[in-house]
Formats: sequence, structure tokens, C-alpha cells
Amino acid sequence: MLEQVAPPQTAAGLAAELLKLELITAPDLPAERDRALAAQRLAVRLGRRDLYLRATLHLGDVRGREGDTVELGRIAHAVYPEAVQIGDAYLLARSHRQLSVFFYSVGDLANAMAHVVQCMSHTGDDVLPAIRARHLMSLAVVLDETGATEEAAGRFAEALAIAETLGDELMTLTVLNNMTYTAFEQGDRELAERLADRMREIARSHGIPIPASNLDTMARVWMMSGRYAQAENELAPLWDEDSAHLLNVGHAIVEALVTAAEAQREQHAYDRAQRTLDHAVRLCAERDLPGFRAKTREAQALLYAAAGRWQEAFEEFRRFHTETQALQSAQREARAQSLHAVYEADEARRASATFREMAYRDALTTLHNRRYVDEVLPTLLAGPACRVLSVALLDLDHFKTVNDTLSHQAGDRVLQEVATVLLRSVPAAATVARLGGEEFVLLLPGFDAAAGLRTAEAARRAVAEHDWTPITGTLAVTTSVGVTTVTCDGAGTPSATLEAADRHLYEAKRAGRDRVCAGTR
Repeated sequence: MLEQVAPPQTAAGLAAELLKLELITAPDLPAERDRALAAQRLAVRLGRRDLYLRATLHLGDVRGREGDTVELGRIAHAVYPEAVQIGDAYLLARSHRQLSVFFYSVGDLANAMAHVVQCMSHTGDDVLPAIRARHLMSLAVVLDETGATEEAAGRFAEALAIAETLGDELMTLTVLNNMTYTAFEQGDRELAERLADRMREIARSHGIPIPASNLDTMARVWMMSGRYAQAENELAPLWDEDSAHLLNVGHAIVEALVTAAEAQREQHAYDRAQRTLDHAVRLCAERDLPGFRAKTREAQALLYAAAGRWQEAFEEFRRFHTETQALQSAQREARAQSLHAVYEADEARRASATFREMAYRDALTTLHNRRYVDEVLPTLLAGPACRVLSVALLDLDHFKTVNDTLSHQAGDRVLQEVATVLLRSVPAAATVARLGGEEFVLLLPGFDAAAGLRTAEAARRAVAEHDWTPITGTLAVTTSVGVTTVTCDGAGTPSATLEAADRHLYEAKRAGRDRVCAGTR
């Protein structure tokens, strides 16, 4: 059972409560659902949309573990666009993970892979190891399903190492279960048996019951070699009331019961198999598991056929087919909704990035503008991306003469051409921006005083030596440059850095223009 805790009252408390839910390994699903709903209500009262969406995602995760793949997909597709809009890395990681689980469940491996990769890209270094392990498991499962066996094994190993380091036996069992099932699907009986033994040893040494999903996998391993009696015996805890709180979770017990019925059928124990399937059918009705109800129909049809009851087997197969078609139709609809939501969210994100980029660009020259410099310069000065930074201010000499003698249109053409000349004359690492009017700036991260001076001089010379005749005729276009060099230790401020460069620019103007003056702040 979930521990009884007082409901949180603050945003920080709510975030901690959601993290507890996200870290649950062996849940009581009804209690888990109630806590997620309470978290939604509190998030609304606190005005925290991001926490509301996390709680909503967790409700979707609960529905998925209850066997409702369609609802899992609907919730995931509803949350994802808002997660993109908010831009919180952790919320995005969880959204992508849930979308990946949904697409994997409906057999769309391409989209499952795309989303789990995005999940990992948003899983930052500050994420708790236990969460990282869960994300790694999701990646490993999809990698294995797409044939990247070695890569999948590496991710499983990472997740297992985290679980073992944390001393979390239930998470360790979860990782091992995924690894064992992978070996089972690949037909690697030796590896599957070795991993199943490891699960048994962990459960025995720590005195914990093995979850139903693990028992199901371990029974499947026995059945690889036709040992159906051992498989049935492995699943005996399904009927142990002392283990019900751990075993009887979501659809896992239904899957395990269907496996038990298969093992019993293979032993020709048809009466036992029928009782087992009847139990599975009751659970499907109680828990509203249409997907797994279809599985029980398939198992029932096979049981009828094994017992020679051909007409009943045919009728049950027909019902199985009808219910499977209905389920697939609902899944296709949810998949289409998810794809549409993902497309719209990605388009919105691209549009947002485009508008953001436009806000940082000078309309006349398309160079970065003052707003961009004001945002990026503090980051450069704070390091640690660069050790030293040179900043060069450039001001066109006698630019007013161009506007007054020729025209403002000619002046605009000069500014546009200067932008082109500067971009061609400076290294790729430099940022060229127009601060306004005829004033430009070069941001040169990693350029010491000597390199900064050389770059500024190259820019000055490129402007002076450019052929301006098509625009200004005999009127020369030159620029004066002031350069300052600072260390990126976080001590300097943007305003002080620009002021130092401006002082040197004034010195260049006073010394006769068309020259560079430099120094350190």
C-alpha cells in the first residue's frame, strides 16, 4: 500500500509529492490515482500549470498500467503541446516518455524511438538517478525492439547499476524483468534463465514477494523449454493472499493468469485452465480492461480447441477478432490525435523560435541587435564557456555626411554593405551586431588582447578597402574601432565592458579616425 501522508500545501510540497508518485515501484493504483487527482486540485489552487500537467501525466501513466493504452495516449497528446509551451525540461522529458510508451504500445516504433530520444535529451544532470534509470529503461526497451540489441544492453546495464547503487530492490527487479523478457523474445534461453535465477535470488535474500509481471516473465522462461509444470508452479503466488498487495496491480495479474492458463492447457489440465481464465475474465470486468479481455478470449478459444470443442473455439475466436478490431480502431484514433498534437506543438515551437530569432535581429542589416547583445554579453562574461573576451565597438566615420550629401536610402545601403563586409572579415566564432545608427559591435569570446586587436584591425581594413563607388561614388567609408579585453570570471559587467570599449573608440576618433585603439579594462 502507498504510505499515508498529509496532503502538501505549497508548490514545493506539491512538487515533492509528485516526485514520490513518479518514483513509485510497487503501487496501489487506486490510492495512487487519488493522490494524483488531489495533486491536480492543489496545482489549480496554487496556479501552477506545470505541476498540474505533471499530475495529469501521472494519471495517464496509471491508466496505462491499468491497461488502458487509448487513455494513456489521449492524456499524453493533451499534455504535450502545453509542455512544449512551458518549456520546462523535466516536464518535457516526462511528456516525451509517456508518448514513447503510448506509441510503443500501439506498435509505432519510429515515433516511440523519436520520443524516447527526446526524453533522454531533456533528462538533465540534475534529475534524480531513480528517474534517470526509468528513462533509460524506456530507451532500452525501444532500442531492443528496433534491433539495436547491443545499445539496448548498454542502457539496461546503466539502469541496473543505478538501481543497485540506490539499494532499490524493487527497481532492480523491474530492470531485470525487462532484461529477462528481452532475452526471452530473442530466444536466448540461457541468458533468460540466468536472469530469472537472479530475480529469484534477490527476492529470496531480501524477503520480498516477486511482482506479477516478473512472475509472468519467469514462467515464460520455463515454457521456452517446454517445462509447463514448473511455469505453473512459478505462478503459484498469484493465488497467495499474503502477496496480493504487491502482485495484484493493474493488468499485470491478468497477463500472468493468461500465462498460467496456457501452462495448464499444455499439461492438458483443462479444468484448472478454465478456472484460471474465469478469474482473469472477472478481473477484466472489475477493472475495465478491454485490451486484456480480448487476450482472455484468445486464450479461451485456444483452450476450447485443445479440448476438441471446435464450434465454441470458432465463436470465441470470432469475438476475439471483433474486440481486437474495435480496440485497434480506438488505438489508431488515439495515435492520430497524438501525432496531430505533436505536429502542432512542434510547429508552435518552431514558430516561437522563429519569432524569438526575429526579435534578436536588426531589420535593416539582419545582424543581431542590441537586445541580443544585452542578453548574451552577461552570459559570456560569467564564463565558464570562455576564459577571456574581447569586445570591439565600431562607429562609421562621418556617416552623417553620407545621409546629408547622398540620401538616407544610400545610407541604409551603406549600413547593409558594412554588415556584409564585417561578416566576411571576422572569424566564425565572432558575433557581429548592430547596436543602432552607424554603431556596430564584435563579441569575440576566447580572443585575448592580441587576437582581439588583430580581428578589429582586419575589420577596419576590410571596410576601408571595400569598393564603395557603386553606392557613395567618391565619398569614402571608414570606421573607427575601440577594443577592450576582459577575463570571463563573472566579476565584469556588460555596461562596464561596453563603456571601456567606447572610451577606446573615442580615442580612435580623437586620433584622426579610421583606426583602432585598444586596451584592457
